[in-house]
Amino acid sequence: MKKIFIILLVFSITFSSCEKDDICEETKDTTPKLILEFYDVLNPTVLKNVTNLAIKEVGSTTILPFTEKSKIQLPLKTNEDITKYSLILNSTNISINNEDFLQFNYTRQNIFVSRACGFKTTFYLNSTLPFIKTDPSIPDGYWIQNITVETSNITTENETHIKIYF
Repeated sequence: MKKIFIILLVFSITFSSCEKDDICEETKDTTPKLILEFYDVLNPTVLKNVTNLAIKEVGSTTILPFTEKSKIQLPLKTNEDITKYSLILNSTNISINNEDFLQFNYTRQNIFVSRACGFKTTFYLNSTLPFIKTDPSIPDGYWIQNITVETSNITTENETHIKIYF
């Protein structure tokens, strides 16, 4: 009887520590990207597609090309409180392209999702200075005419965070 009890005890301990596979489901929330929408500056309620927009994080060599899009997603740095991008309009034509810089200022919060998924980072745009718009060292005029912050809390990708008017 003692042997059976010990076997059952060992068996119980062994199998009670098992869990289902640790796989992060695709439906789980992950670190959200910044959602930008582009609008016509002359008719601010109308979405406007950007043509041949190239976006590059300053300090990186990776270029994100967008064409005929009115809505884009940009990743923010999870290890710093600023991310600076170069946005080049008409990027395929060197004689008419126009570059503006946008620096996003924010704070971060890491949130535990699950053992399989780990942590996600949410972002909160700075309330007094959420972004800084600048022109390159050789100014070519701003193609971005106006920017509005729609929501400062970047916790999901289900809403527009920034509106850009050009």
